[in-house]
Amino acid sequence: MSYDDSVMIDAPSDSFWEVGNYKRSVKRIDDGHRLCSDLMNCVHERARIEKGYAQQLTEWAKRWKQLLDKGPQYGSLEKAWLSLMTEAEKVSELHLEVKSALMNEDFEKIKNWQKEAYHKQMMAGFKETKETDDGFRKAQKPWAKKLKEVEVAKKAYHAACKEEKLAISRESNNRSESNTNPEQLKKLQDKVEKSKQDVQKTKEKYEKSLDELNKCTPQYMENMEQVFEQCQQFENKRLDFFQEVLLEVKQHLDLSATSYSAVYQELEHVIKTADPQEDLKWFRCTYGPGMPMNWPQFEEWSVDLNRTLSRREKPKKTADGVILTSVSQTGEQVSQPAKSSSLSVRSTTNSIRSSCNPFEEEEDEKSVDDKENTIPKNASDYEKNPNDTTEWSDEESNNPFNSNEANGDNPFEENHSTVSEVKVRALYDYEGQEHDELSFKAGDQLTKVEDEDEQGWCKGRLESGQVGLYPANYVEVVQ
Repeated sequence: MSYDDSVMIDAPSDSFWEVGNYKRSVKRIDDGHRLCSDLMNCVHERARIEKGYAQQLTEWAKRWKQLLDKGPQYGSLEKAWLSLMTEAEKVSELHLEVKSALMNEDFEKIKNWQKEAYHKQMMAGFKETKETDDGFRKAQKPWAKKLKEVEVAKKAYHAACKEEKLAISRESNNRSESNTNPEQLKKLQDKVEKSKQDVQKTKEKYEKSLDELNKCTPQYMENMEQVFEQCQQFENKRLDFFQEVLLEVKQHLDLSATSYSAVYQELEHVIKTADPQEDLKWFRCTYGPGMPMNWPQFEEWSVDLNRTLSRREKPKKTADGVILTSVSQTGEQVSQPAKSSSLSVRSTTNSIRSSCNPFEEEEDEKSVDDKENTIPKNASDYEKNPNDTTEWSDEESNNPFNSNEANGDNPFEENHSTVSEVKVRALYDYEGQEHDELSFKAGDQLTKVEDEDEQGWCKGRLESGQVGLYPANYVEVVQ
Protein backbone atom coordinates (compact mmCIF):
# COMPACT_ATOMS: atom_id res chain seq x y z
CA MET A 1 0.00 0.00 0.00
CA SER A 2 1.54 3.32 -1.06
CA TYR A 3 1.17 6.61 0.76
CA ASP A 4 -0.74 8.05 -2.18
CA ASP A 5 -3.34 5.33 -1.63
CA SER A 6 -3.63 6.19 2.01
CA VAL A 7 -4.50 9.80 1.38
CA MET A 8 -7.61 8.66 -0.45
CA ILE A 9 -9.26 8.09 2.95
CA ASP A 10 -12.18 10.45 3.33
CA ALA A 11 -11.46 12.74 6.24
CA PRO A 12 -14.31 12.25 8.73
CA SER A 13 -13.75 15.68 10.25
CA ASP A 14 -12.29 19.07 9.40
CA SER A 15 -9.45 18.76 11.87
CA PHE A 16 -5.87 19.64 10.99
CA TRP A 17 -4.78 16.17 12.14
CA GLU A 18 -6.87 14.32 9.55
CA VAL A 19 -5.02 12.95 6.53
CA GLY A 20 -4.53 15.66 3.89
CA ASN A 21 -6.01 18.50 5.92
CA TYR A 22 -2.61 20.19 6.22
CA LYS A 23 -3.17 21.50 2.67
CA ARG A 24 -4.69 24.71 4.06
CA SER A 25 -1.42 25.53 5.77
CA VAL A 26 0.47 24.90 2.53
CA LYS A 27 -1.96 27.06 0.54
CA ARG A 28 -1.32 29.95 2.91
CA ILE A 29 2.16 30.31 1.40
CA ASP A 30 0.75 30.77 -2.10
CA ASP A 31 -1.83 33.16 -0.69
CA GLY A 32 0.97 35.24 0.83
CA HIS A 33 2.57 35.73 -2.59
CA ARG A 34 -0.76 36.77 -4.09
CA LEU A 35 -1.38 39.20 -1.23
CA CYS A 36 1.96 40.88 -1.96
CA SER A 37 0.80 41.46 -5.54
CA ASP A 38 -2.54 42.77 -4.31
CA LEU A 39 -0.80 45.22 -1.96
CA MET A 40 1.39 46.47 -4.82
CA ASN A 41 -1.71 47.04 -6.98
CA CYS A 42 -3.35 48.89 -4.12
CA VAL A 43 -0.35 51.21 -3.67
CA HIS A 44 -0.03 51.72 -7.42
CA GLU A 45 -3.65 52.71 -7.78
CA ARG A 46 -3.40 55.21 -4.92
CA ALA A 47 -0.27 56.73 -6.50
CA ARG A 48 -2.15 57.29 -9.76
CA ILE A 49 -4.98 58.97 -7.86
CA GLU A 50 -2.47 61.28 -6.13
CA LYS A 51 -0.89 62.15 -9.48
CA GLY A 52 -4.25 62.87 -11.12
CA TYR A 53 -5.37 65.05 -8.20
CA ALA A 54 -2.09 66.99 -8.31
CA GLN A 55 -2.48 67.65 -12.05
CA GLN A 56 -6.05 68.84 -11.62
CA LEU A 57 -4.98 71.23 -8.86
CA THR A 58 -2.17 72.63 -11.03
CA GLU A 59 -4.46 73.15 -14.03
CA TRP A 60 -7.10 74.77 -11.86
CA ALA A 61 -4.58 77.13 -10.23
CA LYS A 62 -3.03 78.17 -13.55
CA ARG A 63 -6.37 78.83 -15.19
CA TRP A 64 -7.72 80.93 -12.37
CA LYS A 65 -4.49 82.86 -12.03
CA GLN A 66 -4.89 83.91 -15.66
CA LEU A 67 -8.55 84.79 -15.16
CA LEU A 68 -7.81 86.89 -12.10
CA ASP A 69 -4.84 88.55 -13.76
CA LYS A 70 -7.04 89.63 -16.66
CA GLY A 71 -10.14 90.35 -14.59
CA PRO A 72 -11.40 93.48 -12.81
CA GLN A 73 -10.58 92.37 -9.29
CA TYR A 74 -7.89 94.45 -7.60
CA GLY A 75 -6.09 95.22 -4.39
CA SER A 76 -5.80 93.07 -1.32
CA LEU A 77 -8.86 91.02 -2.19
CA GLU A 78 -7.19 90.01 -5.43
CA LYS A 79 -4.16 88.87 -3.44
CA ALA A 80 -6.44 86.99 -1.06
CA TRP A 81 -8.15 85.35 -3.99
CA LEU A 82 -4.79 84.45 -5.55
CA SER A 83 -3.72 82.85 -2.29
CA LEU A 84 -6.17 80.04 -3.09
CA MET A 85 -4.16 79.33 -6.23
CA THR A 86 -0.90 79.40 -4.27
CA GLU A 87 -2.34 76.93 -1.79
CA ALA A 88 -3.42 74.64 -4.64
CA GLU A 89 0.07 74.68 -6.16
CA LYS A 90 1.66 73.77 -2.82
CA VAL A 91 -0.85 71.00 -2.19
CA SER A 92 -0.23 69.74 -5.74
CA GLU A 93 3.49 69.53 -5.01
CA LEU A 94 2.80 67.63 -1.80
CA HIS A 95 0.61 65.10 -3.59
CA LEU A 96 3.23 64.61 -6.29
CA GLU A 97 5.72 63.89 -3.51
CA VAL A 98 3.26 61.39 -2.06
CA LYS A 99 2.95 59.73 -5.49
CA SER A 100 6.73 59.49 -5.83
CA ALA A 101 7.15 58.08 -2.31
CA LEU A 102 4.45 55.46 -2.88
CA MET A 103 5.96 54.24 -6.14
CA ASN A 104 9.69 54.67 -5.53
CA GLU A 105 9.73 53.50 -1.92
CA ASP A 106 6.67 51.50 -0.87
CA PHE A 107 5.91 49.79 -4.20
CA GLU A 108 9.55 48.86 -4.80
CA LYS A 109 9.98 47.66 -1.24
CA ILE A 110 7.04 45.24 -1.53
CA LYS A 111 8.23 44.07 -4.94
CA ASN A 112 11.76 43.34 -3.69
CA TRP A 113 10.53 41.58 -0.52
CA GLN A 114 8.19 39.38 -2.56
CA LYS A 115 11.04 38.43 -4.87
CA GLU A 116 13.32 37.56 -1.96
CA ALA A 117 10.72 35.65 0.07
CA TYR A 118 9.16 33.53 -2.70
CA HIS A 119 11.33 31.60 -5.14
CA LYS A 120 9.61 30.49 -8.32
CA GLN A 121 10.49 27.03 -9.58
CA MET A 122 11.16 26.27 -13.21
CA MET A 123 8.26 23.85 -13.48
CA ALA A 124 5.50 25.36 -11.36
CA GLY A 125 4.79 26.71 -7.91
CA PHE A 126 7.17 28.09 -5.31
CA LYS A 127 10.09 26.39 -3.64
CA GLU A 128 8.72 27.24 -0.19
CA THR A 129 5.35 25.67 -1.01
CA LYS A 130 6.89 22.42 -2.21
CA GLU A 131 9.23 22.11 0.78
CA THR A 132 6.35 22.62 3.20
CA ASP A 133 4.11 20.13 1.40
CA ASP A 134 6.89 17.53 1.35
CA GLY A 135 7.50 18.10 5.07
CA PHE A 136 3.86 17.48 5.95
CA ARG A 137 3.70 14.41 3.70
CA LYS A 138 6.76 12.89 5.32
CA ALA A 139 5.44 13.57 8.82
CA GLN A 140 2.00 12.13 8.04
CA LYS A 141 2.97 9.09 5.99
CA PRO A 142 3.58 6.53 8.84
CA TRP A 143 0.46 7.54 10.74
CA ALA A 144 -1.64 7.52 7.57
CA LYS A 145 -0.55 3.94 6.79
CA LYS A 146 -1.48 2.82 10.31
CA LEU A 147 -4.83 4.59 10.01
CA LYS A 148 -5.53 2.74 6.77
CA GLU A 149 -4.86 -0.57 8.54
CA VAL A 150 -7.23 0.42 11.34
CA GLU A 151 -9.95 1.26 8.84
CA VAL A 152 -9.55 -2.10 7.10
CA ALA A 153 -9.55 -4.04 10.41
CA LYS A 154 -12.61 -2.16 11.65
CA LYS A 155 -14.48 -2.90 8.46
CA ALA A 156 -13.65 -6.62 8.71
CA TYR A 157 -14.68 -6.77 12.37
CA HIS A 158 -18.02 -5.08 11.73
CA ALA A 159 -18.68 -7.37 8.77
CA ALA A 160 -18.02 -10.44 10.99
CA CYS A 161 -20.39 -9.09 13.64
CA LYS A 162 -23.06 -8.65 11.04
CA GLU A 163 -22.54 -12.19 9.74
CA GLU A 164 -22.73 -13.59 13.28
CA LYS A 165 -25.97 -11.76 13.91
CA LEU A 166 -27.43 -13.18 10.70
CA ALA A 167 -26.32 -16.76 11.51
CA ILE A 168 -27.84 -16.63 14.98
CA SER A 169 -31.08 -15.36 13.54
CA ARG A 170 -31.27 -18.19 10.99
CA GLU A 171 -30.46 -20.86 13.60
CA SER A 172 -33.14 -19.50 15.92
CA ASN A 173 -35.78 -19.44 13.18
CA ASN A 174 -34.93 -23.00 12.11
CA ARG A 175 -35.11 -24.27 15.68
CA SER A 176 -38.62 -22.85 16.14
CA GLU A 177 -40.01 -24.70 13.13
CA SER A 178 -41.89 -27.99 13.84
CA ASN A 179 -40.43 -29.97 10.94
CA THR A 180 -36.85 -29.10 11.68
CA ASN A 181 -34.24 -31.11 9.83
CA PRO A 182 -31.51 -32.15 12.31
CA GLU A 183 -28.78 -32.02 9.72
CA GLN A 184 -29.76 -28.56 8.58
CA LEU A 185 -29.96 -27.39 12.19
CA LYS A 186 -26.49 -28.83 12.80
CA LYS A 187 -25.12 -26.87 9.84
CA LEU A 188 -26.66 -23.65 11.12
CA GLN A 189 -25.21 -24.23 14.56
CA ASP A 190 -21.77 -24.80 13.02
CA LYS A 191 -22.22 -21.59 11.07
CA VAL A 192 -22.99 -19.70 14.26
CA GLU A 193 -19.92 -21.13 15.95
CA LYS A 194 -17.70 -20.24 13.03
CA SER A 195 -19.14 -16.71 12.95
CA LYS A 196 -18.30 -16.25 16.61
CA GLN A 197 -14.75 -17.36 15.96
CA ASP A 198 -14.46 -14.90 13.05
CA VAL A 199 -15.76 -12.12 15.24
CA GLN A 200 -13.17 -12.91 17.89
CA LYS A 201 -10.32 -12.99 15.37
CA THR A 202 -11.28 -9.77 13.62
CA LYS A 203 -11.83 -8.07 16.94
CA GLU A 204 -8.35 -8.97 18.11
CA LYS A 205 -6.88 -7.74 14.83
CA TYR A 206 -8.87 -4.51 15.05
CA GLU A 207 -7.73 -3.88 18.61
CA LYS A 208 -4.12 -4.65 17.72
CA SER A 209 -4.05 -2.25 14.74
CA LEU A 210 -5.74 0.45 16.80
CA ASP A 211 -3.17 -0.01 19.55
CA GLU A 212 -0.35 0.35 17.02
CA LEU A 213 -1.96 3.52 15.67
CA ASN A 214 -2.22 5.01 19.17
CA LYS A 215 1.45 4.27 19.79
CA CYS A 216 2.36 6.05 16.56
CA THR A 217 0.18 9.10 17.29
CA PRO A 218 2.52 11.03 19.69
CA GLN A 219 5.40 10.92 17.21
CA TYR A 220 3.01 11.90 14.42
CA MET A 221 1.83 14.92 16.38
CA GLU A 222 5.37 16.00 17.17
CA ASN A 223 6.49 15.80 13.54
CA MET A 224 3.42 17.67 12.28
CA GLU A 225 3.93 20.37 14.92
CA GLN A 226 7.49 20.94 13.75
CA VAL A 227 6.49 21.44 10.12
CA PHE A 228 3.55 23.63 11.09
CA GLU A 229 5.79 25.82 13.26
CA GLN A 230 8.00 26.44 10.24
CA CYS A 231 4.90 27.61 8.36
CA GLN A 232 4.02 29.91 11.24
CA GLN A 233 7.48 31.48 11.24
CA PHE A 234 7.34 32.10 7.49
CA GLU A 235 3.88 33.66 7.77
CA ASN A 236 5.00 35.72 10.77
CA LYS A 237 7.66 37.38 8.60
CA ARG A 238 5.04 38.34 6.02
CA LEU A 239 2.63 39.73 8.61
CA ASP A 240 5.37 41.79 10.26
CA PHE A 241 6.48 43.08 6.88
CA PHE A 242 2.94 44.05 5.86
CA GLN A 243 2.43 45.97 9.10
CA GLU A 244 5.74 47.77 8.58
CA VAL A 245 4.85 48.71 4.99
CA LEU A 246 1.36 49.91 5.93
CA LEU A 247 2.83 52.21 8.57
CA GLU A 248 5.27 53.61 6.01
CA VAL A 249 2.42 54.16 3.54
CA LYS A 250 0.56 55.96 6.29
CA GLN A 251 3.55 58.23 6.87
CA HIS A 252 3.67 59.13 3.19
CA LEU A 253 -0.07 59.74 2.97
CA ASP A 254 -0.24 61.78 6.17
CA LEU A 255 -0.33 65.44 5.06
CA SER A 256 -2.31 66.49 8.08
CA ALA A 257 -1.70 69.71 9.94
CA THR A 258 -4.84 70.43 11.92
CA SER A 259 -8.02 69.47 10.08
CA TYR A 260 -6.74 66.06 9.01
CA SER A 261 -5.04 65.19 12.27
CA ALA A 262 -8.01 63.28 13.68
CA VAL A 263 -8.32 61.18 10.51
CA TYR A 264 -4.67 60.16 10.47
CA GLN A 265 -4.57 59.58 14.19
CA GLU A 266 -7.38 57.12 13.75
CA LEU A 267 -5.59 55.53 10.78
CA GLU A 268 -2.41 55.13 12.80
CA HIS A 269 -4.38 53.69 15.69
CA VAL A 270 -6.02 51.08 13.46
CA ILE A 271 -2.72 50.00 11.89
CA LYS A 272 -0.86 49.87 15.20
CA THR A 273 -3.58 47.84 16.84
CA ALA A 274 -2.84 45.05 14.34
CA ASP A 275 -1.19 42.22 16.23
CA PRO A 276 0.54 39.55 14.11
CA GLN A 277 0.86 37.29 17.13
CA GLU A 278 -2.91 37.33 17.65
CA ASP A 279 -3.39 36.52 13.95
CA LEU A 280 -1.06 33.55 14.25
CA LYS A 281 -2.85 32.39 17.38
CA TRP A 282 -6.22 32.59 15.64
CA PHE A 283 -4.96 30.57 12.67
CA ARG A 284 -3.50 27.96 14.99
CA CYS A 285 -6.80 27.52 16.84
CA THR A 286 -8.99 27.66 13.73
CA TYR A 287 -7.01 25.67 11.17
CA GLY A 288 -3.92 24.39 12.99
CA PRO A 289 -2.91 22.11 15.87
CA GLY A 290 -5.25 23.95 18.21
CA MET A 291 -8.26 22.38 16.50
CA PRO A 292 -10.11 19.59 18.31
CA MET A 293 -9.63 16.03 17.05
CA ASN A 294 -11.84 12.99 17.43
CA TRP A 295 -9.05 10.48 17.88
CA PRO A 296 -9.82 6.88 16.80
CA GLN A 297 -11.31 4.78 19.58
CA PHE A 298 -12.66 1.27 19.77
CA GLU A 299 -16.19 1.15 18.41
CA GLU A 300 -18.45 -1.84 19.15
CA TRP A 301 -20.65 -3.00 16.34
CA SER A 302 -24.38 -2.45 16.63
CA VAL A 303 -27.50 -2.63 14.48
CA ASP A 304 -27.61 1.16 14.22
CA LEU A 305 -24.00 1.22 13.06
CA ASN A 306 -24.58 3.74 10.32
CA ARG A 307 -26.03 6.20 12.83
CA THR A 308 -23.31 5.72 15.47
CA LEU A 309 -20.12 6.08 13.47
CA SER A 310 -19.13 9.29 15.21
CA ARG A 311 -15.99 9.69 13.15
CA ARG A 312 -18.12 10.14 10.06
CA GLU A 313 -20.07 12.99 11.58
CA LYS A 314 -19.13 16.38 10.33
CA PRO A 315 -18.60 19.01 13.01
CA LYS A 316 -21.00 21.88 13.01
CA LYS A 317 -19.76 25.04 11.42
CA THR A 318 -18.84 27.74 13.86
CA ALA A 319 -19.78 31.34 13.47
CA ASP A 320 -16.15 32.37 13.66
CA GLY A 321 -14.63 33.71 10.50
CA VAL A 322 -13.10 36.66 8.78
CA ILE A 323 -15.44 39.13 7.13
CA LEU A 324 -13.90 40.85 4.14
CA THR A 325 -15.34 44.21 3.25
CA SER A 326 -15.46 45.15 -0.41
CA VAL A 327 -13.15 47.86 -1.45
CA SER A 328 -14.47 50.35 -4.04
CA GLN A 329 -11.76 51.31 -6.44
CA THR A 330 -12.05 54.82 -7.83
CA GLY A 331 -9.98 55.87 -10.78
CA GLU A 332 -9.42 59.29 -12.24
CA GLN A 333 -12.72 60.47 -13.57
CA VAL A 334 -13.25 62.98 -16.31
CA SER A 335 -16.54 64.79 -16.69
CA GLN A 336 -17.82 67.32 -19.14
CA PRO A 337 -17.76 71.01 -18.18
CA ALA A 338 -20.74 72.12 -16.17
CA LYS A 339 -23.05 74.83 -17.34
CA SER A 340 -23.66 77.97 -15.33
CA SER A 341 -26.28 77.78 -12.63
CA SER A 342 -28.80 79.56 -14.75
CA LEU A 343 -28.69 76.75 -17.31
CA SER A 344 -30.46 74.43 -14.91
CA VAL A 345 -33.65 76.41 -15.51
CA ARG A 346 -33.66 75.27 -19.10
CA SER A 347 -32.29 71.75 -18.88
CA THR A 348 -30.11 69.37 -16.94
CA THR A 349 -26.58 68.91 -18.18
CA ASN A 350 -25.77 65.54 -19.69
CA SER A 351 -22.55 64.26 -18.16
CA ILE A 352 -19.94 62.49 -20.22
CA ARG A 353 -19.43 59.19 -18.54
CA SER A 354 -15.86 58.05 -18.76
CA SER A 355 -13.74 56.22 -16.23
CA CYS A 356 -10.20 55.01 -15.81
CA ASN A 357 -9.33 51.46 -14.96
CA PRO A 358 -6.99 51.75 -11.97
CA PHE A 359 -5.16 48.57 -13.07
CA GLU A 360 -4.37 49.78 -16.61
CA GLU A 361 -1.10 51.56 -17.28
CA GLU A 362 -1.69 55.06 -18.58
CA GLU A 363 0.56 58.02 -19.03
CA ASP A 364 -0.67 61.59 -19.12
CA GLU A 365 0.93 62.65 -22.38
CA LYS A 366 -0.85 65.96 -22.60
CA SER A 367 0.74 68.89 -20.91
CA VAL A 368 -1.12 71.27 -18.65
CA ASP A 369 -1.18 73.81 -21.46
CA ASP A 370 -2.82 71.34 -23.86
CA LYS A 371 -5.53 70.47 -21.37
CA GLU A 372 -6.34 74.12 -20.91
CA ASN A 373 -8.09 74.02 -24.30
CA THR A 374 -10.69 71.52 -23.06
CA ILE A 375 -11.56 73.34 -19.83
CA PRO A 376 -14.70 75.50 -20.10
CA LYS A 377 -13.82 79.16 -19.81
CA ASN A 378 -16.27 81.89 -18.99
CA ALA A 379 -13.94 84.84 -19.04
CA SER A 380 -10.61 83.51 -20.25
CA ASP A 381 -10.75 84.98 -23.78
CA TYR A 382 -9.94 88.48 -22.70
CA GLU A 383 -6.61 90.06 -21.88
CA LYS A 384 -5.39 93.03 -19.96
CA ASN A 385 -3.41 95.71 -21.78
CA PRO A 386 0.16 94.80 -20.74
CA ASN A 387 1.13 98.47 -20.96
CA ASP A 388 -1.72 99.78 -18.89
CA THR A 389 -2.51 98.28 -15.49
CA THR A 390 -4.91 100.95 -14.28
CA GLU A 391 -7.45 101.27 -17.11
CA TRP A 392 -9.34 98.92 -19.38
CA SER A 393 -9.11 99.66 -23.11
CA ASP A 394 -12.20 99.39 -25.31
CA GLU A 395 -9.91 98.69 -28.29
CA GLU A 396 -8.81 95.31 -27.00
CA SER A 397 -10.56 92.62 -29.00
CA ASN A 398 -10.41 90.07 -26.16
CA ASN A 399 -11.60 92.33 -23.35
CA PRO A 400 -14.66 90.59 -21.87
CA PHE A 401 -15.83 93.87 -20.38
CA ASN A 402 -16.10 95.60 -23.76
CA SER A 403 -19.75 95.47 -24.83
CA ASN A 404 -18.66 95.49 -28.49
CA GLU A 405 -16.34 92.45 -28.26
CA ALA A 406 -16.56 89.81 -31.00
CA ASN A 407 -15.67 86.65 -29.12
CA GLY A 408 -17.79 86.56 -26.01
CA ASP A 409 -20.29 88.23 -23.67
CA ASN A 410 -19.37 90.66 -20.95
CA PRO A 411 -20.39 88.75 -17.80
CA PHE A 412 -20.92 92.05 -15.99
CA GLU A 413 -23.42 93.52 -18.53
CA GLU A 414 -26.90 92.45 -19.48
CA ASN A 415 -26.81 93.04 -23.26
CA HIS A 416 -25.02 90.95 -25.87
CA SER A 417 -24.08 91.56 -29.48
CA THR A 418 -24.28 89.54 -32.64
CA VAL A 419 -21.19 88.46 -34.56
CA SER A 420 -20.34 87.31 -38.03
CA GLU A 421 -20.78 83.63 -38.69
CA VAL A 422 -18.03 81.43 -37.21
CA LYS A 423 -17.41 77.71 -37.79
CA VAL A 424 -17.31 75.72 -34.54
CA ARG A 425 -16.86 72.02 -33.66
CA ALA A 426 -18.77 70.12 -30.97
CA LEU A 427 -16.60 68.86 -28.10
CA TYR A 428 -19.32 66.74 -26.52
CA ASP A 429 -22.65 65.13 -27.39
CA TYR A 430 -25.67 67.27 -26.64
CA GLU A 431 -29.37 66.41 -26.81
CA GLY A 432 -31.66 69.41 -27.03
CA GLN A 433 -34.10 69.66 -24.11
CA GLU A 434 -36.37 72.35 -25.59
CA HIS A 435 -37.87 72.84 -29.03
CA ASP A 436 -35.55 75.78 -29.76
CA GLU A 437 -32.34 73.86 -28.85
CA LEU A 438 -30.03 72.01 -31.25
CA SER A 439 -28.90 68.42 -30.88
CA PHE A 440 -25.47 67.24 -32.08
CA LYS A 441 -22.69 64.70 -31.56
CA ALA A 442 -19.09 65.27 -30.57
CA GLY A 443 -17.10 66.17 -33.70
CA ASP A 444 -20.06 67.67 -35.63
CA GLN A 445 -19.44 71.08 -37.17
CA LEU A 446 -21.98 73.89 -37.01
CA THR A 447 -22.04 77.63 -37.61
CA LYS A 448 -22.29 80.13 -34.77
CA VAL A 449 -24.56 82.95 -35.93
CA GLU A 450 -24.99 84.79 -32.63
CA ASP A 451 -22.68 85.30 -29.68
CA GLU A 452 -23.07 83.86 -26.19
CA ASP A 453 -25.75 85.42 -24.00
CA GLU A 454 -25.63 86.05 -20.26
CA GLN A 455 -26.89 82.51 -19.59
CA GLY A 456 -24.10 80.80 -21.55
CA TRP A 457 -26.10 79.99 -24.73
CA CYS A 458 -25.20 80.67 -28.37
CA LYS A 459 -27.35 80.61 -31.48
CA GLY A 460 -26.09 78.39 -34.25
CA ARG A 461 -27.01 76.60 -37.44
CA LEU A 462 -26.47 72.92 -38.22
CA GLU A 463 -25.29 71.72 -41.63
CA SER A 464 -28.87 70.60 -42.23
CA GLY A 465 -29.95 74.23 -41.94
CA GLN A 466 -31.68 73.95 -38.56
CA VAL A 467 -31.18 77.05 -36.38
CA GLY A 468 -31.34 76.95 -32.60
CA LEU A 469 -29.56 77.42 -29.26
CA TYR A 470 -26.71 75.37 -27.80
CA PRO A 471 -24.45 75.66 -24.72
CA ALA A 472 -21.39 77.76 -25.56
CA ASN A 473 -18.93 75.63 -23.61
CA TYR A 474 -19.82 72.52 -25.63
CA VAL A 475 -18.00 73.72 -28.76
CA GLU A 476 -14.66 75.14 -29.86
CA VAL A 477 -13.81 77.42 -32.77
CA VAL A 478 -12.50 75.57 -35.85
CA GLN A 479 -8.96 76.80 -36.54
